[in-house]
Amino acid sequence: MRMTCRKLLVALCLCSTQTLVAQDIHLSQFYETPILRNPALIGLFHGDYRIQAVYRNQWNSVTIPYQTGALSAELKFPVGNSEDFVTAGLQFTYDRAGTARLQSVQVLPAVNYHKSLSQDRNMFLSVGFTGGIVQRQFDQSKVTFNNQYTGGQFDPTAPTGEEGRLALRGYSYLDAGAGLSFSSSLGENEDINYYIGAAIFHFNRPKLSFYKDATVALDPKFTVNAGITLPLQERLKLIAQYNEIHMGTYAEYLGGALLGYSLYDEGLESTRAFYVGAYMRYKDAIIPSFRLDMEKYEVGFTYDVNISSLKPATSGFGGFEVSLVFKGFLNSRNSTMDAVHCPRF
Repeated sequence: MRMTCRKLLVALCLCSTQTLVAQDIHLSQFYETPILRNPALIGLFHGDYRIQAVYRNQWNSVTIPYQTGALSAELKFPVGNSEDFVTAGLQFTYDRAGTARLQSVQVLPAVNYHKSLSQDRNMFLSVGFTGGIVQRQFDQSKVTFNNQYTGGQFDPTAPTGEEGRLALRGYSYLDAGAGLSFSSSLGENEDINYYIGAAIFHFNRPKLSFYKDATVALDPKFTVNAGITLPLQERLKLIAQYNEIHMGTYAEYLGGALLGYSLYDEGLESTRAFYVGAYMRYKDAIIPSFRLDMEKYEVGFTYDVNISSLKPATSGFGGFEVSLVFKGFLNSRNSTMDAVHCPRF
């Protein structure tokens, strides 16, 4: 079965709204890629630095799998003698999909500022920005063109008829985003932590077309973010998180919770614990989740159980994700370790 290049490109753009939003990296462990979620959320952790890696493999049961890799880093440090903080971050992502190996690579630096709003507790208003370059291409050898079929025979050396029109080697564009978040703590011992935020991406309306069509632009994407940590018992706590996306006619609602149990009798501040729970992407997937924290290291695993209209074809098999996080404090005067108040979640 042959597929012409034009048919391929139309299919990539129109086959489903979920594929359309996959112009952006699509992850179930959204909380492990804060730059992609809202640049104002970087730095909301206990530590000076955090490095995160996520790998996703999706639709392996029905087609050539969609593969996504994300690597990010964050560095947080205080501003002078104030209780304000600055976080610098960098996000690298790689995404490849389908027979034509349509792939996207993006490099997005980010920075945000956490402004302290209280002298008595952790309460911060944060503003963040991100901007970088995105490169997209596909494997020309994996597609064929109508003009290469003559007399019912395929001639790979024949002109494609698309010379000068199609950017066979791909294209690049600049992208940008910005966001706000508010984070604070509650309770007598400040053991309840929460955040809310919102962000906009692609506000510069980058152009994306393999046919060099300047009228094809990426829709702005709006996100809403929230999360809360609740103590239940001395060694038991609940972490709930929510993310909402609106991009053109597409909307996504994803939320859920993890129940955490401390492995040692160190109370809620224990850095050794395991978590089990589930998330749900509305009308698309139920996502069982597991995470293990071992001081500086965190390992997470999720699996999408498909409940969408694709369920008959997938038999419920969606995609798995695995994440690895490394975080800690710097051995320097700029460390946040001894800060009385510090943005965290």
